Amino acid sequence: MNEPTTSEREDQADAWFHALADRTRRDILRRVLAGEHSVSTLARSYDMSFAAVQKHVAVLERSGLLTKRRQGREALASGDVEAVRSVGVMLTELEALWRGRISRMDELFASDTGTDTDTQTSTDTTTSTQKD
Repeated sequence: MNEPTTSEREDQADAWFHALADRTRRDILRRVLAGEHSVSTLARSYDMSFAAVQKHVAVLERSGLLTKRRQGREALASGDVEAVRSVGVMLTELEALWRGRISRMDELFASDTGTDTDTQTSTDTTTSTQKD
């Protein structure tokens, strides 16, 4: 199996974040990660139409966070644990990237502050000496 291209990985990340951007979809995902649910059972849990819940499930399915299968007349939804883990890995990588950037900014600020503090101290000493 070929490794996904950068563009494909970015498209996948866009799909995940779009799916997870909605509160109802996050709740549906929590439910189906805990166990398989029929879409009709899920729909009874929300104050919206069955069609609206179906659309939320479809967004989660397109993102790869949820899978559906048919059993007779019912559509059964399950969370994809591996896909959710992949989201977690990606977020951990982003966190490490930003922590590194923030750490470098802190170092730059500290070195700037240290220079300013030394300059300020010598200025204060000179001013104090001149007043005496």
